[in-house]
Amino acid sequence: MRSGHRLGRRFGWLWGAYGTSALGTWLAFGAFPLIAVQVLHAGPAEVAALSCVGALVGAAVAVPLGPWVEFRRKRPVLIAMDLVRFAALLTIPTAFALGVLTFLQLLLVSVVVAAADITFHAASGAYLKTLLRAEDLLVANARFESTSWTTTIIGPPLGGAAIGLLGPVATVVADAVSYLLSALGIGAMGGPEPRPQRREAARMRAGDLLDGWRYILADATLRRLLFNTALFNGLVMATQPLLAVLMFGQLGFAPWQYGLAFAAPSIGGLLGSRLARPLVTWFGQHRVLVVVGALRALWPVGLVFLGPGTGGLLLVMGVELGLIFCCGVFNPVCATYRLERTATDRVARILSAWAVTTKASTALLTAAWGVLGGLIGPRTAIGLAGVLLLATPLLLPRRPAALQPEPAPSRA
Repeated sequence: MRSGHRLGRRFGWLWGAYGTSALGTWLAFGAFPLIAVQVLHAGPAEVAALSCVGALVGAAVAVPLGPWVEFRRKRPVLIAMDLVRFAALLTIPTAFALGVLTFLQLLLVSVVVAAADITFHAASGAYLKTLLRAEDLLVANARFESTSWTTTIIGPPLGGAAIGLLGPVATVVADAVSYLLSALGIGAMGGPEPRPQRREAARMRAGDLLDGWRYILADATLRRLLFNTALFNGLVMATQPLLAVLMFGQLGFAPWQYGLAFAAPSIGGLLGSRLARPLVTWFGQHRVLVVVGALRALWPVGLVFLGPGTGGLLLVMGVELGLIFCCGVFNPVCATYRLERTATDRVARILSAWAVTTKASTALLTAAWGVLGGLIGPRTAIGLAGVLLLATPLLLPRRPAALQPEPAPSRA
C-alpha cells in the first residue's frame, strides 16, 4: 500500500481533519443520552426519541442540501458544516453552565448535527473524487476506514474516563472543538477548486431534490448496493439497544464488560481496512464486494446463543470481531465502487440521497425492533434480525457492471 505522502499534502490535511472530528465524535459517544438521563431526568421514551427522531428529522432536513452542495465549491461547504456542528454543540455546555438546558435543545442540536453530518460526507465524497486519481480512491477510502476504527478503539474508553471525571457535558465540548480543528485543517489545505457549472437555470428546481434517488434507482448496481446497505446497517444497529438490555438485564454483565465486548473487536475493522486494497488487487473488486458482503451477514445470528459469564463475553467479542473485520474490508471497497459508478457532477446528490436513506432506515428499524423486543423479548428479536440479515447478500450486485461514462463538461 502506498505511503501517506504519495496521495499529496492536500489529502493529508483532509485525512487529518477527518481523524480529528472522528475522535471527537467517539469521545462524546453516548453523551446526549447520558445528559438527558442524568441532567434532565428524561425517561426511556424521551431517550429513544432523542436517537430516532433526531436522526429522522436531520435526514429530512438534509434532503435539499444535496443538490445545493452539488453546484458549489466543496471545500467551503466542508468548512461551513464543521463550523455549524461546532456552534450547535457548543450551545449545550453554554446552556448547561447557565442552568437553562432543556430536552428540546438536545433534540434540536441532534437534528442540526445529523443534517450537517450528511451534508459534510456528501461534499467530502465529491471533493475526494476531484482531488485524487481514480486508482487512488480505494487507498484513500481504506485510510478513512482504518482511521474510523482506530478512533472507535480509543475514543469510547477515553470518553468514558472523561465522563467519570468531568461529566458528559465535558465530552460534548471536546466533540465541538474537534469540529473547529477539522475546519481549520480543511482551510489549511489550500489549492484551487473551480466552481462546478450547472446545466440548468441557477435556481434549484423541485426535481433536483429527488435527482440523487433517480440516479441510484436507474443504475442496477447502485440500486442493489443501496438496498443492501440500508437493510444490513439498519438491522445490525436495530439490535444494539436490545443487546444492551439483554447483557445488562438478564445476563448481568458489568458496564466495563459491555464496553470491552465492542471496543476490542474494533481491531478487526482496522485489520480489514488494511487488507481491502490487497484483496481487490488479488481477487478483483466485484468478487471482494460480493464475497465479503455475504460473509458479514453470517455473524450476527450467533448473538442469539449469548449466555452469561466469560463464555458469553467471548461469544459477543468473537461475533463482533468477525462482523467488524468483514465490514472493514467491505466499506472502503463499496465506497470506492460507488464513486466509480457515479458521474462527477452527481456525486454530492448521490451521497446525500444514500446517507438520508441509510440513516432513515436505521432509525425506523431501531424503533420497530424496540417495539418488537418488548413484545417477543430481546433475545428472540435479536435472532429474528440475524435470520433476516442472512438474506441481505441476495441484494448484492450479481455481476460486474461497466462503469458509466463521464458526461462531457457543459459550457458556461
